[in-house]
Amino acid sequence: MKGQCELLDYPFPEIWIEPGRSIIAEAGTTLYTVGAQKRIPEVRHYVSVDGGMGDNIRPALYDAKYDGFLANRVSKELPEKVTIVGKYCESGDILIHDIELPPLKGNDLFAVTSTGAYGYSMANNYNRNPRPAVVFVENGVDRLVVRRETYEDLIALDCYYH
Repeated sequence: MKGQCELLDYPFPEIWIEPGRSIIAEAGTTLYTVGAQKRIPEVRHYVSVDGGMGDNIRPALYDAKYDGFLANRVSKELPEKVTIVGKYCESGDILIHDIELPPLKGNDLFAVTSTGAYGYSMANNYNRNPRPAVVFVENGVDRLVVRRETYEDLIALDCYYH
């Protein structure tokens, strides 16, 4: 190929590899607290969490698929099909459609896997909600690397005229 490029006086092409999501996604897990639930007989069982499209817009934007699990307790109860939804009251604020999980209770921790790529970088302040914290964990040691946003942070750039 190099000889052909020289013969044609064409610059030798460069090949770039960006590992991106295939490596980074697996490095992140998002933890949510379970909130209210809504059962619509013969339609769907919705389970809300304290996040959603503000911290993971990918399912709403382009139907990205995620998996998850109950993170704070072991349950031997039979799984049931639920749909995990966010707190933003939007029809597109669905994190995971029809996942099989043991019965979830209020304040349970629900973990969504493979969120290391694009989670924080695409997080937003939808409906003026603060973004969550980012914590690194290595060998059982946790370290806060991005603190949770406050409402004061959200209004810090607002200009008030009296």
